[in-house]
Amino acid sequence: MYLGQANQDRFVLNVLKEKKNGYFLEIGSNHPININNSYLLETNYEWKGIMVEFCPHFLPLYIEHRPNSIHVINDATIIDYKNLFETNNMPLSFDYLQIDLEVSNESTLNTLKKLDTDVLDTYKFATVTFEHDIYVGDCYNTRLSSRDIFKRRGYVCVFEDISNDGCPYEDWYVHPDLVDMNYVNNLIEINRTNYVDNPLTGKSISWKNIQYE
Repeated sequence: MYLGQANQDRFVLNVLKEKKNGYFLEIGSNHPININNSYLLETNYEWKGIMVEFCPHFLPLYIEHRPNSIHVINDATIIDYKNLFETNNMPLSFDYLQIDLEVSNESTLNTLKKLDTDVLDTYKFATVTFEHDIYVGDCYNTRLSSRDIFKRRGYVCVFEDISNDGCPYEDWYVHPDLVDMNYVNNLIEINRTNYVDNPLTGKSISWKNIQYE
């Protein structure tokens, strides 16, 4: 059922209690269906959102398969996000933010810094999945720098260093103003024992081992 590479869509829907008619910002959309974190949200739960992708060859597929989304083909590090949101009448509270870019060219961290500068004073995201790809190397200190930004903005890390086959690469967050924190805190607690030793990060949790109520 879930199409996200690490069931990110399951995390979002679980925390938001199968919410209908939500809004997302997906930065680094890639293919509109395969291993896509927002396809299920749009098609099964009537969400709308903005898909940001650098590669123009995906645009015809977006038009065909993602008609309810806004398709932005551009470098995510230079977009005027405030203008983008205002032009498209986006709500001040989004339900999901994905950032899945390339840490090796600093686009991942620079995009987060751009959002921090442009919109995080005004806009909030109920759930966030952020790919830091620490397993490929500590590129531009992306992992720790991103955590500093999210913490400063009031976000709570639910799962850190989510891994696939022992390779940690993502952190997942919520904003406590927009979710049921009793549920989230319980989710954190029941998964504490699912973390395992990892030589890169000390501990990591496989997305396959995450438990939901």
